[in-house]
Amino acid sequence: MRNQGWRGLVGVALALAVITLPARPVAAQPYKAEYTLSIVPDAETPWGKGTRLWADMVRERTRGRINIRLHPNATLMGGDQTREFTALRQGVIDMAVGSTINWSSAIPEFNVFSLPFLLHGYRSVDALTQGDVGRELFRRVEEQGVVPLAWGENGFRQLSNSRRAIRSPEDMRGLRIRVVGSLLFNDIFTALGAVPTQMTWGEAIRALRARKIDGQENPITIFNNARLDTVGQRYITLWDYVADPILFVVNRQVWDSWSPHDRDIVRDAAMEAARFEVTLAREDLLSAGRGTWEELDARGVKVTRLTPEQRQRFIDATRPVYMKWKTLVGRDLVEKAEAAVKDDTASARSVAIGTRK
Repeated sequence: MRNQGWRGLVGVALALAVITLPARPVAAQPYKAEYTLSIVPDAETPWGKGTRLWADMVRERTRGRINIRLHPNATLMGGDQTREFTALRQGVIDMAVGSTINWSSAIPEFNVFSLPFLLHGYRSVDALTQGDVGRELFRRVEEQGVVPLAWGENGFRQLSNSRRAIRSPEDMRGLRIRVVGSLLFNDIFTALGAVPTQMTWGEAIRALRARKIDGQENPITIFNNARLDTVGQRYITLWDYVADPILFVVNRQVWDSWSPHDRDIVRDAAMEAARFEVTLAREDLLSAGRGTWEELDARGVKVTRLTPEQRQRFIDATRPVYMKWKTLVGRDLVEKAEAAVKDDTASARSVAIGTRK
């Protein structure tokens, strides 16, 4: 009985020792043989080229540990770009470079960039993405299980159509305009007298070719890459009514599976590729570059540049939409954005005055 009691005590002690032993560190998850990287447009757009650069740099700098395959044209979502962020969050997609417009259904605060006529050029876009507004939006992305790494750019969205030059809201009455899947865009074009029609980009190309819709809105780089003039889009109005920043991101579980060293490589490469992508998106559209406009003119596309007075009429017509969506997006966030844009505008005016002296 004594021996049995001793053995019992030893057994209890060993059990307690096992219980109190520190847990072994969990082994790092094995890397995938290949990671999926989604984008909505064609790989030959600035957006696509910047994304490809990111993938190539990561592959090279990790010596193949992180091998990335680019999937353009929203192929991983069957062409429906509005499903991209959900697929990314759920781990169906590993990585993406995505549009704030397309992801706004999941993160309503992204609509701050789509408030009509809030922004006044690239400096105001940078004031938002590189300031408090951009940092707050990054936090919202992280809350959704996605790691944001860098801001890129799809550019200011312009209007094209097959019917007539547009210089006033009255010119838009009755035009059937393809818009992205966002209620905000529906409200904007309805306020201007147009008939907004939501459809994917692939559907839009087919509808333009068949003349089932009259026009669309997108950055000039997208217009050029898709050669929309070949599907009847002969009139462009430059109005800079909203901008479309894009984000370089990684699914959280994928990110956590990488070593800290590889995470640094991926983040640094994303920031470098984003700077390259922004330069590509802006290079032909800045005041010093005329190549894009000369090419459009040679192809018979009529470009209308609104005067300040003409643009103000569009601003006035969409002001009720702006005020409605200011509340829906979040008054505090929008007021931060308004203050950042105002400060940037004042700073630009000060620099211009100083230059003239």
